[in-house]
Amino acid sequence: MRLNPYLIITLLALVFYFPLLGKVHLFDWDEINFAEASREMILTGDYLRVYIDFQPFWEKPPFFFWLQALSMKLIGINEYAARLPNAICGLFSLWFIFKIGKRLYNEHFAWLWTLIYLGSLLPHFYFKSGIIDPWFNLFIFSSLYYFIRFVWQKDRLVIDKSRTNKWAHLVGSGLLAGLAVLTKGPAGLLILGLCFFVYWVSKRLKLYISISQFLVWLVIFSLLPLTWFGLETLANGPWFVQTFIEYQIRLFSTPDAGHGGFLGYHFVVLLVGCFPASFFAIRAFLSMPREEEDYQTDFLFWMKILFWVVLILFSIVQSKIVHYSSLAYFPLTYLASLSCYKIVRKEIDFSKWIKVPIIIIGGLIATIFLIVPSIARLPDLSTYTDDPFIAGNLEASPHWSGWETLPGFILLVVLAMTFYSFRTKINFRTFYGFFLGTALFISTAILFYVNRVEAYSQRAAVEFLKSKADEDCYVIIHGYKSYAHLFYTRKRQPKNKRASDTNWLLRGRIDQPVYVITKVHEAEQLKRNKRLNEVGRKNGFVFFKREVPVSK
Repeated sequence: MRLNPYLIITLLALVFYFPLLGKVHLFDWDEINFAEASREMILTGDYLRVYIDFQPFWEKPPFFFWLQALSMKLIGINEYAARLPNAICGLFSLWFIFKIGKRLYNEHFAWLWTLIYLGSLLPHFYFKSGIIDPWFNLFIFSSLYYFIRFVWQKDRLVIDKSRTNKWAHLVGSGLLAGLAVLTKGPAGLLILGLCFFVYWVSKRLKLYISISQFLVWLVIFSLLPLTWFGLETLANGPWFVQTFIEYQIRLFSTPDAGHGGFLGYHFVVLLVGCFPASFFAIRAFLSMPREEEDYQTDFLFWMKILFWVVLILFSIVQSKIVHYSSLAYFPLTYLASLSCYKIVRKEIDFSKWIKVPIIIIGGLIATIFLIVPSIARLPDLSTYTDDPFIAGNLEASPHWSGWETLPGFILLVVLAMTFYSFRTKINFRTFYGFFLGTALFISTAILFYVNRVEAYSQRAAVEFLKSKADEDCYVIIHGYKSYAHLFYTRKRQPKNKRASDTNWLLRGRIDQPVYVITKVHEAEQLKRNKRLNEVGRKNGFVFFKREVPVSK
């Protein structure tokens, strides 16, 4: 009996995306930041406005926080609940690209695209995180797809036997675009607008959609964001929405929170971070055989437009953060699938310049995983750096059993078996096995390494914060940016209005004990404050306490 492919995809998602989401503490900044906003949404009961530290947080719209808040309502305020929405998004994303791939070509192509997405580094990892981008990316990509379907139906470009009215595709595209803006902000409209503009230019400025049709799309798109803007303005006045828009503009023009970078930053991120898909995708940018159907040719062109719009746009943007270019994962994995599909059909050669980089980069990655456990067990590892905070981090002692080399061995075996098979016969099953193997490698790497990375980078601070969750006290961070003290102390809305005044907390007449967390190289500055007493230090973090002054 042949199993339903969507059932198989569901089982793959349940195996690769859903387990152990709560095994590791949330990471500063974004994961903890977003989870804290959702926690405060539940505490305040205000589902229109986003808060951080019980102050209005105008950097993000509320949709993703609604998802996290719902998850937390169902299973509790914890790491698993914070990451569960993205695991669900991963399942929906795999279903969606399988559906598109099957409509564009056939089930073989659909499985290639699905497994390539599952088996590439960052595309896999992001569905096990608690950040906004996976949902934003899915909304933008699906909006673009249904917009393309509208254009095809308008031009009577047949892709399948679907009798869906073309206007349903236009309405669906607009609503999904609105959800994207409600998830992350105006960047969604900017990306789609640039894609529409580039396609229009490629048509020599010939309208491929009438002005009235595009106005309908804009009206549908605006319904959800304007509903939120309107309700927020009615409830609290216009300043929040105004500040939100000003922040979005500023984000594109200046580096945010110290996240600067060089011009080619996202080229490197996509090349290495989307291994092995990225090396197959490169081939699709070169001369390719003509597609059998016009809609296949058109979709390929749209995917190249989306890829370059995302890559160039976020290369220009001053803030350089890894996940800013994550929308490119959809077109990149599509292009990789197309290359693999045509290699199997012998329409293009499986050239050495594709094989050799995959073997070299794959071998290097495997080698890193093989030698890191040995390096981690070296004595006095902290003496190899002059940075006191990093030295403190390296004093952490997570248990290294030796099994941490397993991901490296898995990747070497997958590479060896796959490329040995390619010597005798290149078929779809060999590619399926290869990308299932890389998915297994990624999953085991996450299992063995993320927990240990967290132990070195932040666990000492998080464990200290968790120990203060039931104590009536104030906790602040000094000398660096963090949201961990809010989420892991389960901070409640303070009754004292001066609780956000750092100067009062450090020097004023406080009504509760104050704990201060800093990094080791900032500790000397705090020691000059005679009101503070050091109560501990661990792995690069130093903890101070200020007692409530004795009444005279």
